[in-house]
Amino acid sequence: MLDRLPSNAIPWILLAVSAATIGGALFFEHVLGYVPCSLCLDGRQPHYFAMAAALIAGILSREANIGIGALVFLGLCVAAYLTGAGISFYHAGVEYHWWEGPETCGGGNLVANSLEDLQAALQGGAQAPRCDEAAWTLFGISLAGFNFAITLALAALSALPLLRYFRESRGEA
Repeated sequence: MLDRLPSNAIPWILLAVSAATIGGALFFEHVLGYVPCSLCLDGRQPHYFAMAAALIAGILSREANIGIGALVFLGLCVAAYLTGAGISFYHAGVEYHWWEGPETCGGGNLVANSLEDLQAALQGGAQAPRCDEAAWTLFGISLAGFNFAITLALAALSALPLLRYFRESRGEA
């Protein structure tokens, strides 16, 4: 089935899925009121980088031959998504208490939308969310776990045109 997926469509799929993932995270944050911890925010960074790289790869891709420039940017997407998978795996491990999280999680870095919100939070003794407590789960999988699965799948998808290129360059079809 993956052989039917044209290589020049892959950058646009990566861009759309990453944008949807970030949109979902922002929905949970701004609409549902789940304040992200510092590891949650770190897990978003690879998506931002990969969206820019995928956009450039999509612009550089041609109809029949995706082109070497697009392949370079897809390689950057692979690196970004694997980094994101690593961050998310680490975060999920912290949430499931497989290992200790960073000492900065759960203390001090409270983000406020306005000065009044910050003053109210400081007077109320509000704390930033803890990294070792999953704020939301579905079937026992936290948002960090879902982000791990998504970024790992996107890494594999972004590597597909690279694998096709190397296979064709060696004369294999």
